[in-house]
Amino acid sequence: MSAEILISVEHISRYYGQLAAVDDVSFELAQGEVLGFLGPNGAGKSTCMKILTGNLAPSCGRIRICGIDLLDQPRQAKAQIGFLPEQPPLYRELTVDEYLLFCARLNRIRRSHIRPALDRVKQRCGLEAVGKRLINNLSKGYQQRVGIAQAIIHQPAIVVLDEPTVGLDPIQIREIRKLISELGEEHGVILSTHILPEVQMTCKRVQIINRGKLVFSDDIENLDRKMQIRSHRVSFRNPPDIGVLQAIEGIDEVEQLDERHFCLHHDEAARFIDALLEQALAEHWGLTELTPLHKTLEQIFVDITSREEDHDKEQAA
Repeated sequence: MSAEILISVEHISRYYGQLAAVDDVSFELAQGEVLGFLGPNGAGKSTCMKILTGNLAPSCGRIRICGIDLLDQPRQAKAQIGFLPEQPPLYRELTVDEYLLFCARLNRIRRSHIRPALDRVKQRCGLEAVGKRLINNLSKGYQQRVGIAQAIIHQPAIVVLDEPTVGLDPIQIREIRKLISELGEEHGVILSTHILPEVQMTCKRVQIINRGKLVFSDDIENLDRKMQIRSHRVSFRNPPDIGVLQAIEGIDEVEQLDERHFCLHHDEAARFIDALLEQALAEHWGLTELTPLHKTLEQIFVDITSREEDHDKEQAA
């Protein structure tokens, strides 16, 4: 049984004069899914988040939130969304309890349900011990927790988080990532970030936006397959000619790094390694290093965005 579709985005664009901040973007978000929205600064991530949450109208396109058209019925659609912007909307002169009470009233939670709602989000976000403290006196990590608490206090179907770990220390980042993963079990979550490991740690699916366009969309599992080892660094005491290495079964390309070191690009690692070891031993090359080179998400990100820029330059030419 397929999961319920919470967000359906169809060909949205947002123009500022001739500049397309968001250009023909389409995607869906399902129940129980954490979607990573990746892109460099200025790529259009925050503009997309503002459009999805009804804070900015698209120039064209359609958005449905839990089946409700966001432009035709904005009040009903927005009630299904919890939003944490890049700068959390906190009133720092209030205590945590005072602020969350204010947020509960803003979200029209019934008076009889407010106290259970506050207790629930404080427990969920690890805020039980700081309810009486001024928000201004909390650490950045706890302020982010308060920001997430206000986003989920009305139990929305969808939670949108824009750069939720920027400025946090490593321990705080780990805690917020854990919280995001837990939210993904009950809600549909969109995580907008330019921090690549964030997506690998918390998301089931990743989309990359560059210069306003979606340039990549796939499951993390498929992305991991793209990151499988396809290169090895090798060195020899008596190195052979590049042509001899190129002729080994399974090797696609050879890069000579210096007199003794080479980078070998290949298809299947097992087949290539067996052939390399057999020939190196038979011909006394003196193999001294065989190091796998992992392709990182950052490399994939750079490859994709670079290809898009090259393609645009070719079209312009």
